[in-house]
Amino acid sequence: MLTMRSALERAQRLYGANTAIIDRECRFTWAQHMDRVMRLASVLQENGVGKGDRFAVICRNTWRHCELLHAGYWNGSVPVPVNYRLAPPEIRHILDDAGIGQLFVEDPFLAFLDHAEFAPWRETAICIYGDGGETALRVCDDLIAAAGPSDGHDSDEEEDAILLYTGGTTGRSKGVRLTHRNVFSNGQQCTGPMKIRAGDVYLHVAPMFHSADLLGTGYTQVGAAHAYLPVFTPENLLRAFQDYGATAAMMAPTMIILTLQEPGFSDYDLSSLDRVFYGSSPMAVEWIRRTMEAFPNANVQQGYGLTETSPILTTLDEDVHVAAMQSGNHDILKAAGRPLVGIDMRIVDPDGEEVPLGEDGEVVVRGPNVTVGYLNRPEENRNAFRDGWFHTGDVGRMDENGFMYLLDRKKDMIVTGGENVYSSEVEAALYQHENVHECAVVGVPDEKYGEALFAAIVPRPGTTLTESEIIDHCRGRIGGFKIPRRMAFVDSLPKSAMGKILKTEIRRTHGDRKS
Repeated sequence: MLTMRSALERAQRLYGANTAIIDRECRFTWAQHMDRVMRLASVLQENGVGKGDRFAVICRNTWRHCELLHAGYWNGSVPVPVNYRLAPPEIRHILDDAGIGQLFVEDPFLAFLDHAEFAPWRETAICIYGDGGETALRVCDDLIAAAGPSDGHDSDEEEDAILLYTGGTTGRSKGVRLTHRNVFSNGQQCTGPMKIRAGDVYLHVAPMFHSADLLGTGYTQVGAAHAYLPVFTPENLLRAFQDYGATAAMMAPTMIILTLQEPGFSDYDLSSLDRVFYGSSPMAVEWIRRTMEAFPNANVQQGYGLTETSPILTTLDEDVHVAAMQSGNHDILKAAGRPLVGIDMRIVDPDGEEVPLGEDGEVVVRGPNVTVGYLNRPEENRNAFRDGWFHTGDVGRMDENGFMYLLDRKKDMIVTGGENVYSSEVEAALYQHENVHECAVVGVPDEKYGEALFAAIVPRPGTTLTESEIIDHCRGRIGGFKIPRRMAFVDSLPKSAMGKILKTEIRRTHGDRKS
């Protein structure tokens, strides 16, 4: 059975004596972890959360968060991890949309319950201890200690395993229904290319309410150990790598770049780390080189995917990175990689017809890891799923060797004066300037051209940049119509929890800028 319960049963049976959880406050074997998981499944049942029911989790990256996810899988119920960075009305939308009856809240976020939006859950919420402290609510650890282990309920492969909500930066968050088959399959698909092994210690850096954290599924399937980073800072990350003996982690490029610039970087023992995965957004070649130099024992890989695909679709393997650096031919590093086994990927035109190799079009996919659809969104389901294919909304091209090059989100393609401009191409040119630390290019309204290119640029610390300097730099690298004529030099760029630049916020802030 391709269910997450079967994955947990296998880990318990084959790797019961192996370490499952590593944390500063505890260490559990798979046998000990599963005992707590089965008791927590009893707690779910006692609180009216049965097979097919959804429950919400507002919690940082912790082993207690992991217990709740696994208890849901064991019980046949559906965990709904919630982005705690959202405003109370946005969280209330998720709870209402998902039909949440039971809410689990880590103690740092108990203040949420003081808001009127949370009144329906205020009295029945269960506290997940994080930093400890006093609360009048029932405490999860106490309930686990008093409960007996539950046999739970197995699920069918096509039943929902987890409900993840997209960021909601362009409107109301959408609930993505990922089945047991979806999540289980992607774990299997990633195990080989990402060299996932039983002896690994996987550090959960990506927020656990984000689909990127589902990469941990592969590590559960092979009985590896899990460690957790509750709050990202470069110092916290480096200390966790060292203290937990982490072997692998998935990070957004922003996280990697900030960590490489940490003043005390060389003071940490990072010898255990042998795989560095990056994704969520592209990374400039110079930073890829610096990553490979900074982690000499680690294989560096890129992963591309979406929440709707559980999440990984393609990987750009470590051998490609090494060959590119050795040869000096860096163009291949612009690729998102090749599709994983079991994934069909095409590049299509607006009519859904496949385009020739090398031509641009929308990326569409199908496979066992692709979601069955959005919760309560029939119109969006009709638009996204057509003729058996999921339309990603991403623009890409495929080469003769099967590498997919991701050009942009469809909504990020800028049409200026009748010309289509991919912001990623312009950003790549900007990043070639030695003093450009970060940048983002968006389209803003323009009376003459319809849209004009606007660049938000973060200079490298200790340097200054001018508009004329940027324009001169771009000449000869990209066509004149692709050069931003409007720009702003800023201290930082707005980012999501995964470190992805929020272009909608840039458009909102700078959309009326004339020069």
